[in-house]
Amino acid sequence: MIPTDKKAGKAVAMAIAAALLFGLNAPFSKLLLNLVAPELMASLLYIGTGLGMSLLYLATSKKEQQSQEKDLDWKDMPWLAGMVVLDIAAPILLMLGLTRISAETASLLVNFEIVATTVVALAIFKEKVSGRLWLAIFLVVIASLLLSVQGNLSTLTLSPGALLVLGATMCWGFENNITRRLSGKNPIQIVVVKGFGSGLGALLVALISRQTQGTGLGIILAMLLGFVAYGLSIYFYIKAQRDLGAAKTSAFYSTAPFFGVLISLILYRDLPSAQFWVALGIMVLATILTVKDSLTHT
Repeated sequence: MIPTDKKAGKAVAMAIAAALLFGLNAPFSKLLLNLVAPELMASLLYIGTGLGMSLLYLATSKKEQQSQEKDLDWKDMPWLAGMVVLDIAAPILLMLGLTRISAETASLLVNFEIVATTVVALAIFKEKVSGRLWLAIFLVVIASLLLSVQGNLSTLTLSPGALLVLGATMCWGFENNITRRLSGKNPIQIVVVKGFGSGLGALLVALISRQTQGTGLGIILAMLLGFVAYGLSIYFYIKAQRDLGAAKTSAFYSTAPFFGVLISLILYRDLPSAQFWVALGIMVLATILTVKDSLTHT
């Protein structure tokens, strides 16, 4: 069924809202890291996602619940387990990275997820990669290198914070390919499992490492951020995808890192280096190529 103009417009608004909400993640997480330890922060983001999405699911009508995809079953357990483990590691790495680099740099480095997702899809799942997408991958790698080096020409070193963020994107790249294997199942159930499973797993890591410091206000705000930046973002993404299709929704959602950069620049009023602006330009070009590649395969 082809959506009406009004319906399509609403779907586009939801896709952009999903991107904007996820763009809140890095800048506001960095702010909250002044109140909550990184490992605990990672846990709270996903627990907030699980709680919020559970309440949202309970608030939907029975008719809407029944219109969802097939429920998860025991055959999905291996994929769910892999998804949860990767989603335990990814936010911890991102939070640790955010303690070492600026929010706008971290937001831009999240684009490396394109590289990780594509390489995993090619190497493990034997998916085809077009020439245009290879060019986009090359540009993202170049931009990521620019963002990851520090010092002058004689003393160039890799930024530990940038490497941690890139490690998070590698985890999400694997997780994206695993989640794709669950695409026929109820997406709200998947998000709830992801939220509680990964959140409790990260909480166990925080307890073992004794990194559970956090103020009451910080804990509440971290869970709220998780619900908004992860839970609601995924919810709007799913709703948009049903009317726009996967490729068009992905195209709008690819703006998320740039929303993160904009929010970070407004929030922290940093003056990035020339190196950052060059990397930003390269990332924009890579995103345009990725979007074009996505839309030509609809």
